[in-house]
Amino acid sequence: ATKISFMNEVAQLCEKLGADVDMVRRGIGSDDRIGKRFLFPGIGYGGSCFPKDVQALTKSAQQTGYNFKILEAVLVVNEAQKIHLLPKINAYFNNNLRGKKIALWGLAFKPNTDDIREAPALQIIKELNAKGAFVTGYDPEAMENVKREIGDTIAYAENQYDALKDADALIIATEWSEFRTPDFIKIKSLLKAPVIFDGRNLFELYQMEERGFHYVSIGRKVIEIK
Repeated sequence: ATKISFMNEVAQLCEKLGADVDMVRRGIGSDDRIGKRFLFPGIGYGGSCFPKDVQALTKSAQQTGYNFKILEAVLVVNEAQKIHLLPKINAYFNNNLRGKKIALWGLAFKPNTDDIREAPALQIIKELNAKGAFVTGYDPEAMENVKREIGDTIAYAENQYDALKDADALIIATEWSEFRTPDFIKIKSLLKAPVIFDGRNLFELYQMEERGFHYVSIGRKVIEIK
């Protein structure tokens, strides 16, 4: 959890400096003392283990009168990271999301599970709904759990492409394998405009530039349509 929040902070700095977080994480991960695991930036962690364990250890420290500052920062950074894309989305639409239709790929906190506990997608949905946007979500496994949690506050698509129909933009919140190799021509034909906000850095920047997408990811430069 600490490594994830650290890399998300590094990604934020990369955005300020115009650096590429992928190059930075490769450099950091090449040191065997650190290793490559959990150095991928994104929109935060969720699930049942990382949040619970960090909170429990922090609480145990508090009960002894010790201020575990690093872990408290891990929690703060992670909560903020879940909605890191929202200001970028809001700015793209000139601070007016009311009536916009947003497609959301991924609802589970990670791929290959239906677990939505502490899932960043739920926080993204809450923020978008509050701004008057309409969200259509798709997830291979987690949609029934989301329906039980938030009901009809969003629409649910039968597949990843149905979610895109007449949408103003696509947000990717979970790195399911089928999202990594989509039909980009089909994506462009279904979206009102070729706009993707990628919270998991699934695609290479040069590829998105060649394909003509407005592409916003984490800790990397924004690809704008020329």
